[in-house]
Amino acid sequence: MEELIQSFLDYLALECGLSKNTILAYRNDLTKFSAFMESWGLRRPQDVQPEHLNTFMSSGKESGLSVNSICRNLVAIKQFYKYLVLEGKHQQDSLAVVDSPKLWKRLPGVLHWKEVEKLLSVSPSPAPLGLRNKALLEVLYATGARASEVTTLRLKDVDLEAGYLRCKGKGNKERIVPIGSRAQESLKRYLSEARPHLGSPATNPGKGSKVQVTRAAHDKVDWDGTVFLSRRGHSLRREDVWRIVKTYARRAGIKAISPHALRHSFATHLLERGADLRSVQEMLGHASIATTQVYTHIDRQHLKTIHKQFHPRG
Repeated sequence: MEELIQSFLDYLALECGLSKNTILAYRNDLTKFSAFMESWGLRRPQDVQPEHLNTFMSSGKESGLSVNSICRNLVAIKQFYKYLVLEGKHQQDSLAVVDSPKLWKRLPGVLHWKEVEKLLSVSPSPAPLGLRNKALLEVLYATGARASEVTTLRLKDVDLEAGYLRCKGKGNKERIVPIGSRAQESLKRYLSEARPHLGSPATNPGKGSKVQVTRAAHDKVDWDGTVFLSRRGHSLRREDVWRIVKTYARRAGIKAISPHALRHSFATHLLERGADLRSVQEMLGHASIATTQVYTHIDRQHLKTIHKQFHPRG
């Protein structure tokens, strides 16, 4: 079973171009399912019947897994079986008839714009880390980028003169995202005043916009170097971004949040102010507009509040 799982993961990486994090999630889910099969004496994939999969999902629910986690497990297993049929290693997809449990409709955690203002108004700690953290928070909210996307953002992906970033999202798909004036200023200051003290001289830009450097130093810049560096000059990790966001949320006196809350807030605030759904989809990097439509529920709540507040019979 382990060999089949590994060949499936290789297929996801090489032919489907899925990210390392997604592949790791698939591996974890399939490893759990493999252990379940072994406990039931099921040695081959074709030995598994729909009732076995239903039992597996029920055991996950009893152990406290959320419906979302159970659905993710099911997706991994069903994709695995589709792959086996595709490769001729399994004659028929016997699990195709198993339906996903109905997902609870939950609105993503969103900050009020006043809370975002409080977060971004927190006085940064001493440079250079304070300037880095300030720029990081501004970029997260200004672009709606994922934590993984800002940690892999490269110098050559930044154009502050034109006012955009090039983000590499899921499946290595690239998209262009505008960046506002406040985020531009914070990022410009970080790049000129702070980043040179975090990395080696060969990988740091000089002063100016669009990560500008003097002509003499231009050829020495490693434009593939990441924008946000750790104290020792290494690329930030996703865990570092989470820690920074939580620390500044605590200082701002707002609820505990994750980097994804800033992404949700970015999308919601755009829609509340009249942005069209297609544009928000493009900026978020969603493959399907159905994924973006979850934010329309939040927008409707906003409209309902406005109606109640201002309509004569609200």
